[in-house]
Amino acid sequence: MCLRCFAYALHKDGSRQVFIHFLGNRAVGGAATQSSTSGDWFAEKAIDSNRGLQQLNTGCSSTLNQTNPWWRLDLRDVYRITEVVVTNRKHCCAEQINGAEIRIGNSLENNGRNNPICAVIPAIPAGKSYNYSCDGIQGRYVIVHIPGDQKILTLCEVEVYGYLAENLAVGGAATQSSTSGDGFAEKAVDRGLQQLYTGCSSTLNETNPWWRLDLRHIYRVTKVIVTNRRDCCAEQINGAEIRIGNSLENNGRNNPICAVIPAIPTGGSYSYSCGGMEGRYVNLIIPGDMKTLTLCEVKVYGEGPCLKRSFVKIQFNSTNDLTDPSMTENVLKQVRERNTFNLHDYCEKHKYCILG
Repeated sequence: MCLRCFAYALHKDGSRQVFIHFLGNRAVGGAATQSSTSGDWFAEKAIDSNRGLQQLNTGCSSTLNQTNPWWRLDLRDVYRITEVVVTNRKHCCAEQINGAEIRIGNSLENNGRNNPICAVIPAIPAGKSYNYSCDGIQGRYVIVHIPGDQKILTLCEVEVYGYLAENLAVGGAATQSSTSGDGFAEKAVDRGLQQLYTGCSSTLNETNPWWRLDLRHIYRVTKVIVTNRRDCCAEQINGAEIRIGNSLENNGRNNPICAVIPAIPTGGSYSYSCGGMEGRYVNLIIPGDMKTLTLCEVKVYGEGPCLKRSFVKIQFNSTNDLTDPSMTENVLKQVRERNTFNLHDYCEKHKYCILG
């Protein structure tokens, strides 16, 4: 199987330039930005799939000489990143990359510097490409950042390899307290880049509006990502509660709180850590009167499904002393052999028993 594909650009002087597209490089479909731009060394040039020949000045991204320069890639979805490949400049100044940090996560706070570190780059020789293992760190954003004063960040190619983290919301069923126009509940779990108003869910203006996702099974929820509306009224999300649990009482408001959303900027996506809370239902609720709940995307990440231990109570008459361990085992053996109710088959069917 070919690991890379080639495209050619033929110039008027007869020279030929090769562009190499590495299959599985998640950076290709992303959007790049940086803290500043030197000349025409735009952020996008670090993800042009041109790792092999981008050694001329015009083929790399570069910031100005500044404090804490950064470059950021938006993958547009949450991935488990296995590897990041960085190609350094060739013509000069290879040492400028020294000390750069590769960070991966879902936060844009502090220009992404609060996200976990995948690796610190001690050095990359001129024109070389080095690989950095990230061990499946989850994140939507890949940030390359050089801490310190009087720094320049130049990147001739950044490649990102990994696979989509499982968004549990996609397999769930959404509902809400009311619906405004065509702002159906399902639009908050459609995986789209639904920034237009018509791509979001929305309730009517009402008391205590809620939106609920049924994950269909019990999961340990580690993280919930909420995307706010882009067109207007971003402040409507303020004060929304994220609750996770197994109860539908009081429209899910009795379930434990994962987080309270103080605010999300217009069109922004914020991540909330839930620490492995167990639950089948993810509820977003805005307490109060005259409230509207609009959600342009809700993504849920976690582990599971969780198997819950169940107990089957069996009542029968016996003259034997069941406090005697040997007698208890003998009775249980007879029950297993003679009963018409097959406990093992029941557990296999319902997936909620654990047989000892």
